[in-house]
Amino acid sequence: MAKNKQVIELEEVVVKFAGDSGDGMQLSGSQFSDSSAFVGNDLSTFPDYPSEIRAPQGTIAGVSGFQVHIGHKEVQTPGDLADVLVAMNPAALKSNMRWIKPGATIIIDVDNFDTKHYKKAGYEEDPFEEGILEGYNVVKAPISTITRSTVNDYGIDARTADKMRNQFVAGILYWLFNRDLKIGESFIKEKFKNKPDLIDPNIAVLNTGYNYAETVEAMSTKFQVNPASKGKGLFRNITGNQATAWGLLAAAERSGRDLFLGSYPITPATEILQELSKMKHLNCVTFQAEDEIAGICSAIGASFAGRLAATSTSGPGLALKGEAIGLAVITELPLVIVNVQRGGPSTGLPTKTEQSDLLQALYGRNGESPVVVVAASSPANCFNYAYTAAKIAMEHMTPVILLTDGYLANGSELWPIPKTEELPEIEPPMVEDNSKEYQPYLRDVEKLSRKWAIPGQEGLRHRIGGLEKEDVTGVVSHDPVNHEVMVMNREEKVERVAGFIPSQEVKGANNADLLVIGWGGTYGALYTAVKELQDEGYSISLTQFNYINPLPRNTKNLFHNFKKHIVCELNQGQFATYLRSKLPMFDYLQYNKVQGLPFMISELKTKFKEILEEI
Repeated sequence: MAKNKQVIELEEVVVKFAGDSGDGMQLSGSQFSDSSAFVGNDLSTFPDYPSEIRAPQGTIAGVSGFQVHIGHKEVQTPGDLADVLVAMNPAALKSNMRWIKPGATIIIDVDNFDTKHYKKAGYEEDPFEEGILEGYNVVKAPISTITRSTVNDYGIDARTADKMRNQFVAGILYWLFNRDLKIGESFIKEKFKNKPDLIDPNIAVLNTGYNYAETVEAMSTKFQVNPASKGKGLFRNITGNQATAWGLLAAAERSGRDLFLGSYPITPATEILQELSKMKHLNCVTFQAEDEIAGICSAIGASFAGRLAATSTSGPGLALKGEAIGLAVITELPLVIVNVQRGGPSTGLPTKTEQSDLLQALYGRNGESPVVVVAASSPANCFNYAYTAAKIAMEHMTPVILLTDGYLANGSELWPIPKTEELPEIEPPMVEDNSKEYQPYLRDVEKLSRKWAIPGQEGLRHRIGGLEKEDVTGVVSHDPVNHEVMVMNREEKVERVAGFIPSQEVKGANNADLLVIGWGGTYGALYTAVKELQDEGYSISLTQFNYINPLPRNTKNLFHNFKKHIVCELNQGQFATYLRSKLPMFDYLQYNKVQGLPFMISELKTKFKEILEEI
């Protein structure tokens, strides 16, 4: 029967996995993503976790999802709507119906579609009887029953067997997308190498799912997404948090300064701490502190001792770190503060994405306390901007806040692995022992940065702390004129970083009717929407900011070339507010979304068309 089934080639496809937190949908999504990367597809992923740790099973609040967009062509986002939905229970189905395309394939575990589960999900009646699934290709697979039967000979209990249902789903998808099962088997062997008793039963379930798809009548078509043209090189699938950790490691290697990370676990930044804790063999020291304040203070101490120091957190933690960031500002020590943004305020939406902390990063400290602020714009380039943040921090002797977000941190994409020796050089302003010219606040003429002296260096003893220092000598000073000099020096030092960063670029024509302005992690959706409108003949361009404070020096001239400007961000207009303060000569339209979700390409295109049609 399988030989008669049609194979259709697709340019791209979006698959959404959804179920309870214990159904292994994150693992299924990661497995499908890794296998897609292995065969050469371009990809982008978006995990979607419930905020409650133990939400009631079978309820909407407990649904965990993972969306992956794979393509033969370039992929910039996890996709708007899914072509295939895997729904392990009615709650997963109900919560995702608005996120699937008309005519999509829906694979369900029919064993969980009963009256009890319908009520938990909030269905008043059987959704099949209500007719809400008409027009979709629904595959009613008895996933739980077949999985338990498959592993019965291995002596696996029902509870453990249910954890293997995700491999049945994986088997179906390997068949549906014409994948070699050996890739899936290799994934299982690696995943369970420390639990070898689970390898064979999981492989058996994987094969059973594949064979089921081959014979079931509801699946009459296979799909083929051919490899993307990514060019030569070594690639891997990487999440934003992994990339951030590795960017810091690369900066440590390139600068000759060992890495120290002092952090307190917080969603969605914890994986940075976890990833770096594995890197002791690279002289990386990680310290899981008792709270956010201890985390950053330990990092400041490590910086004083000559290490590349970093701390990682999310919005609530950044608020707690504010006073210590001021300490790093006044002592003029290099420090990287990674803030993985999430929905707020307070605990807010800890597992959902939002660009909620820009103004806090810029201004959220007492006194005149300027810091450099940069933002990553994709999971992979979290590596580049973590590296850049470390380079700026060390070479300019200043704290740098790196903004990522939950969408970037947990999402993944293909990353071309660079060679460390090909990365930009990092030259910390170290000072030699017994330097006769050394003064703690004697500044570099071009950068206004001071020298970095390590405790214990002969002849370089100096005072350091939170009290104001005298210019050049560094002794404690309460002189009002000196205080103003030091305030201006610290501000100008940050402004001069603009001379060491790239000019702002435009995607599209350098003059057009509409300039779309974005920053950070909205890049994929904005770029795709603008590119599709450009292909339709619209006069529209995009500029995406990664360097926030200071802004690139050509920003004003760039803005002058466009008739209208619209700032798009996942907040109520923080970057627009900042631009109005820095460049008030322009009118800024706004498009804002505060739903804990990334932009959809379709909604952006609709808004941009409205503006363009008024010009």
